[in-house]
Amino acid sequence: MFESLSDKLQNVFKKLTGKGRLTEKDVDEAMREVRIALLEADVNFKVVKNFIARVREQSIGSEVLESLTPGQHVVKIVNDELVATLGGTASRLEHASQPPTIVMLVGLQGSGKTTTAAKLAVQLRKQGQKTLLVAADVYRPAAVAQLVALGKQLDIPVHSEGTNAKPLDICTNAVKRSREVGASFVILDTAGRLHIDEMKMDELESIKNKLSPHEVLLVADAMTGQDAVRAAEAFHGRVGLTGLILTKVDGDARGGAALSIKSVTGVPIKYLGVGEKTDALEPFYPDRLASRILGMGDVLSLIEKAQANLDQEKALALQKKLRTATFDLDDFLDQLQQIKKMGPLTQIMEMIPGLSSMAKKIPAKDLDESQLKRVEAIIRSMTAGERQKPDMIDGSRRRRIARGSGTTPQDVNQLLNQFRQMQKMMKMMSGGKIPRNLMGMFGG
Repeated sequence: MFESLSDKLQNVFKKLTGKGRLTEKDVDEAMREVRIALLEADVNFKVVKNFIARVREQSIGSEVLESLTPGQHVVKIVNDELVATLGGTASRLEHASQPPTIVMLVGLQGSGKTTTAAKLAVQLRKQGQKTLLVAADVYRPAAVAQLVALGKQLDIPVHSEGTNAKPLDICTNAVKRSREVGASFVILDTAGRLHIDEMKMDELESIKNKLSPHEVLLVADAMTGQDAVRAAEAFHGRVGLTGLILTKVDGDARGGAALSIKSVTGVPIKYLGVGEKTDALEPFYPDRLASRILGMGDVLSLIEKAQANLDQEKALALQKKLRTATFDLDDFLDQLQQIKKMGPLTQIMEMIPGLSSMAKKIPAKDLDESQLKRVEAIIRSMTAGERQKPDMIDGSRRRRIARGSGTTPQDVNQLLNQFRQMQKMMKMMSGGKIPRNLMGMFGG
């Protein structure tokens, strides 16, 4: 996510923080490089111009240039201005004083609107809300079938009247039904369009005027950059958006849409789509994204992921094993499986301060999910005794384990060496010396 921009900005600030003193010329040179990096990331020209002007004005003051750590001051100014550009504070969904809360999703075709409707319902269910999904995209038959299938898969009710009914009637009937079934949220999946289509825009306006939705959210593909920003302007002008959901952010190495859209439209980003799985929708926090772009990690999101996905009882049992240095290969396998629940390894490493840059230096194959599967296969090919006492694994056992797991004896050896290194670290940390921040990740 935003890899290209992140790399360039971090290189600029590495030069700045490496200098004991800064001059106005140093700041101007850095700002020139930041400007180029932002423009190459497809950030809106006016947004870049205003951003650079604000950062420069604050950076050339005597308070910064004459401080003991001027470079760090500049980085903080950039971070604060990035947060402001991204919207300042997190913007949550409105809740109706009298249920149901009506959320109307709009957007261009191909932005991922239908899958986003299902992801949003999953998010709301985690918060204890009952949701009714509404298949109102009658112009794309596959959209209706897709939403019905997702509803069945996720055990979330879907209101569908096929493709012959009028979208306004479908939405009106769905709101009535939501009151009967006790749904607290209604999510309207309206028709996507290839471009700003006058007839379909009129249709959206009629749905909005009749039902007065509490939220009108544009689902926009982050990878389309400034096209997403232009679409947001057009939709906002016609139907009055209350928020944005940027999809495919995990594939967006540039970041132009995320960094431009709030400044240009005035509409806040509410969620980011960060993957294909139905739980891959994250609430948007401007300060956390700014930290990730600048390579400072995002510990709060990481802890939230850990708390949502890691088994707390297993976490406490692991703490005990770590403290008594009895951590074995069964425990190692269990931890791998728990980490896999948290999402792709690259995303997890991006959230850990200092590891985002390190992740780029590790060969892709070592961060690949298939690498975890290989480790899993090796451990599962061992006997219970071998997992508990890996030192008993000799040459013939290595060959047997390699055959059983479809790997090589060298792969088995590499895993055993890594495990021994981990065991040594565990022994050093035993006796209650486990750092609090590490155990905090596992619920400690």
